[in-house]
Amino acid sequence: MSTLSTYPDKFDELKAQVRKAGLLERVPVRGTIEMIAVLLCIIIALVTAPLWNPILLGLFLTLLFTRSVFVSHDLLHTQYFKNKSLSKKLSYPFSAFILSNSSSWWDYKHNVNHHTYCNIIEKDEDIRALDGAFTANKGDSPFIRKYKHLIFWGAMFFMFPAFIAQSYSFVIKRKLWGEFSLMLLHWPLIWGTLLYQIGALDTLIVAVTLNFVLSPWLSFGFITNHLGCETFTEEEAKDFSWLELQMRGSRSLKGGFLVHWFYGGLNTQIEHHLFPKAPRFSLLKVQKITKAFAEKYNILYFETTPVGAYIQINDAIKEY
Repeated sequence: MSTLSTYPDKFDELKAQVRKAGLLERVPVRGTIEMIAVLLCIIIALVTAPLWNPILLGLFLTLLFTRSVFVSHDLLHTQYFKNKSLSKKLSYPFSAFILSNSSSWWDYKHNVNHHTYCNIIEKDEDIRALDGAFTANKGDSPFIRKYKHLIFWGAMFFMFPAFIAQSYSFVIKRKLWGEFSLMLLHWPLIWGTLLYQIGALDTLIVAVTLNFVLSPWLSFGFITNHLGCETFTEEEAKDFSWLELQMRGSRSLKGGFLVHWFYGGLNTQIEHHLFPKAPRFSLLKVQKITKAFAEKYNILYFETTPVGAYIQINDAIKEY
């Protein structure tokens, strides 16, 4: 995707408008309520597991695991609490215990690299999937070229175990043994409890249901954010302002509250990248201000429907 728009360095003006509207203020109360609600629901689901049909239990846990991903993401962006150390500690019940994921891995991969170097080919590993199919530096793998659609769309159903594998690899390489121990607690806390409560077969049904709903839910949410958007080399992006880098490399999705809930606020991706500390609960309001700002300065605001985003992504794969 290309644009003829110019991007005047007016970010301070936009930020002042968003701050004046109170949309950059942290939400400790609302965040705490959501955290407690997720943890209570997990406990209730595990305690009452024998009363559930295993497929329905798997679907309910999928919902709770998905919310845990979003809560952990928001905490690591310090959207609830200003203190970074406190926020990371509070993320552990959701990342390590519930998901067996590493907060340190996500903070490095997502916050440090992706947000700082959005869609910069040499830095942002999120856009180098499928042998660089979404960048100007496409590879030349005959195998991937032949099976590109099967590989990409098929991988959507295995994102959750891929996250777990990447998390363990990261903490082991970095020797983060404390976090490693917390992540290991996931297995007896979640799956050990289910084995005790409902037996091996029903636990397997829960696990399969959870993975093959959770993985595509997360995948189809994450891929709409940047894949198929503009990408840049370090040399091309070195003179970009923060506003230009984030707006040219991001895509937002049309839709109201339900879309916002389903995508965990990542549907307002432009706003999230411009203001990563702005609470998810405020992003729809931030979006209205940002779109008006873009219109005022004749800046392209890259927005499409969810279906439109998937079509754009598929078209990008075809170009490999």
